[in-house]
Amino acid sequence: MPGYDASGCVGAPRGTPPEIVDRLNKAINAALADPQFKARLTSLGYIALASSPAEFGNFIAEETEKWRRVIKFAGIKLD
Repeated sequence: MPGYDASGCVGAPRGTPPEIVDRLNKAINAALADPQFKARLTSLGYIALASSPAEFGNFIAEETEKWRRVIKFAGIKLD
């Protein structure tokens, strides 16, 4: 479908304590600030984006709604 991106993402499971999420977020964002590390990810075909837990939550909500519309439009049903 035009205008749809089917990319993947990685995040902590729902229910992960906020202090763990913050710790992971800081460590991951620090790694992504390293030009050599980011270049390696790019060479492997990844587009790595640093964000906050709140931004990631918004992204997940937007992706959920986007794919809900695709599923409804396509008439996809669970077996």
